[in-house]
Amino acid sequence: MVHLAAQAGVRYSLENPHAYAESNLVGFLNILEGCRAVQPAHLLYASTSSVYGANGKLPFNVHDHAVHPITLYAATKVANEAMAHAYAHLFRIPCTGFRFFTVYGPWGRPDMSPMKFAKAIAEGTPLDLYGAGKMQRDFTYVGDIVEGLVAALDRPPQPNPDWDPKAPDPATSGVAPWRVLNLGNSRPIDLMRYIAVFEEKLGKKAVLNILPMQPGDVTNTEADVAETMAALGYAPNTPLEVGVGRFVDWYREYYKV
Repeated sequence: MVHLAAQAGVRYSLENPHAYAESNLVGFLNILEGCRAVQPAHLLYASTSSVYGANGKLPFNVHDHAVHPITLYAATKVANEAMAHAYAHLFRIPCTGFRFFTVYGPWGRPDMSPMKFAKAIAEGTPLDLYGAGKMQRDFTYVGDIVEGLVAALDRPPQPNPDWDPKAPDPATSGVAPWRVLNLGNSRPIDLMRYIAVFEEKLGKKAVLNILPMQPGDVTNTEADVAETMAALGYAPNTPLEVGVGRFVDWYREYYKV
């Protein structure tokens, strides 16, 4: 079972927190109860890099504790990982949680940065730029994410025989077939470079509206994918210029720009 549905987004969680509880907590409990009934060979579900929250150690490593979320969205995903562990332990359901890092590409949500950036640049309208653009993100092309998910399908986790309850590893479990893995590009990109690639692909300059950092935002993200590479042979290989180019091609065709 592959469960990727959720109420996503950091900023919207400030406006409508109950939507996150309904979708990400109650909804995920429904998924787990369904798994309890049918006993799938493997449950794969979406977590997020936002769980690292106040952790300033880069790159973000799954073996580091992620217990200080700074948004409700991130808190619900921390809860999902804990809920999955409980069901993996109680009902022996193999569970893998994937912490996605700034996924972009064709068919993305309208509230995500590629859609907002492409629309503003194409129309010549102001583009809101938070934190004065002095941020880095580990932008990860959706095709690389999918390859990681597919590689994991037939590789369910097992309890970690080396797990020490006196020094518990946050990424694995000694009592349950459970794990968490990063899915990222492991190559952080300056936000201004990201915008510049959109400008190059669209052939127009952005009109920037400089704004302060928003509550819940972090300055930098970077994925340590060594564990994912070892477990799945995961190797993200889509350069930003190629990924953004594919997105822009799709955007032009879909919206007749």
